[in-house]
Amino acid sequence: MNKITRPFLVTPPVIFKFKETINCTSNCNMEVFPKPIAKCTVAPLSAEPELDEERAQFKKLQQNFASQFESSFPDRMAPKTVVIVPSLTLDSEILQKIDGANYYEERMLCLLMLLRMPRTHVVYVTSMPIDPAIVDYYLHLLPGITAYHAVQRLTLLSCFDASSCSLTEKILARPRLLKRIKDCIQDRFQAHLSCFNVTEAERKLSVALEIPVFGCDPDLQDLGNKSNSRKLFRTCGIPTPTGYEDLYTKEDIADALHQLKMDEPGLRKAVVKINEGFSGDGNAIFSFENAPNGSKLFTWLNDHLLENLHVIAKDLTPEKFMQKFGAAGGVVEVFIEGDRKHSPSVQCRINPLGKIEIISTHDQMLGGESGQVYLGASFPARQEYAPMIAEMGRKIAEELRFYGVLGRFAVDFISVHNGDEWKHYAIEINLRKGGTTHPFLMLEFLTNGIYHADKGMYYAANGQPRFYVCSDNLQSDLYKGLTPHDMIDIAMCSDLLYDGSTQEGVMFHLISALSQYGKLGVVCIGATPEHAEHYYRKIVDVLNREGRR
Repeated sequence: MNKITRPFLVTPPVIFKFKETINCTSNCNMEVFPKPIAKCTVAPLSAEPELDEERAQFKKLQQNFASQFESSFPDRMAPKTVVIVPSLTLDSEILQKIDGANYYEERMLCLLMLLRMPRTHVVYVTSMPIDPAIVDYYLHLLPGITAYHAVQRLTLLSCFDASSCSLTEKILARPRLLKRIKDCIQDRFQAHLSCFNVTEAERKLSVALEIPVFGCDPDLQDLGNKSNSRKLFRTCGIPTPTGYEDLYTKEDIADALHQLKMDEPGLRKAVVKINEGFSGDGNAIFSFENAPNGSKLFTWLNDHLLENLHVIAKDLTPEKFMQKFGAAGGVVEVFIEGDRKHSPSVQCRINPLGKIEIISTHDQMLGGESGQVYLGASFPARQEYAPMIAEMGRKIAEELRFYGVLGRFAVDFISVHNGDEWKHYAIEINLRKGGTTHPFLMLEFLTNGIYHADKGMYYAANGQPRFYVCSDNLQSDLYKGLTPHDMIDIAMCSDLLYDGSTQEGVMFHLISALSQYGKLGVVCIGATPEHAEHYYRKIVDVLNREGRR
């Protein structure tokens, strides 16, 4: 078992280079390049020449992305094409446990707001066709652009495949669809791919389309797994829960639990995490209830490990969880407890020029029996600690930048109030878009504002603060049978739709999941936290009333 004192990264070759210009006091310009990354933290190089060629082509596309970003991104009138493939390319068995997983592809419909730039073309690809009423719902919010003009620059494509296979894999299996996507790209030197997360499949798609992807090289994805996250936090001097990483076997887990309990006899629970998880579904809680003290503890742990292990993912048995743990590896750490405990996150972005931006902070709402499942969030995080966790996020982003990380990612924390201060523990890095990405993008597009990380406040273009409460899991059997047309009609008649004149109201997503799963996503925007909460309570009341009818 690897103790928590294990060092993080050592030598081999640089994977990707960012160049950042630093203004010196002597008016000179210095170029700063990344540290090399350890071989153990990235995907091993393949012996297959075809795969090596794909890697080389991908890296060339990514390196050329910087000049495109510098020239066309700041220019609202510059012609460009954004190909949006909102694929959740994750463990298929975990995804099957998520109600309406295919409809999560609609979360990135907020990117249709890119059509407010009058020379931008958007290609949006989904597993199944999107109801035109939903598309119209988003387009009517475009400021300064008619829906007719926007529609001329929007191409919606579908695989007509509702299977649990990831969207990207579906596209790659359809050469004719792939060609149609490619034919829609106006100029591949002024185009890029936007995805939920970037795996080997998205890299293959990027190379096939001959356009870069605004996301992290899949060879670097291991930097964001649970084990390497803990190591990186320690490298940055950021506190993380006491625990052990790089574990693979049942014996490794028992050893780690034994050591944690011996070091902290009062410990009641520990968290066992698979290196690759999603929304808490890769986690399990181990209870030390009835555990003996002293020499009998180790034997008891081996005998009761599966019995006392509560797996978060629905219908995933402890035995199956252990199989997945053995394949991917994972960590064991103490379960942080406290009377005042919150779960904030910091969302960061590293652009192709290497600039770091602290985009937002959120207080996450976690649920489920063990409080490990992401349900929603409020924005921004509490002002009493938002600037502090933002600064921690920046330190982590600086470290990740040196290894070549690109795009949006989030750092999750557990924050506990002890006496007169907050203690923050970094728990994981998500090198992808997440549940707090699309709500903030929607707010940003609608209000043209900016988040001030040093103040923990967001201000719209008119200088007024804005707040929101968001959720992907507004769900009830009462809502089943409501169609997208019903939902939009209900929202209009209840005066809930977002109003551009007041910059308050409710934005909806996952609308297609409502009829079958009784599930809906919302972003409730208000001028105060109380207003945002009011809109959230109101939409719940309205849906409950309509559902009972």
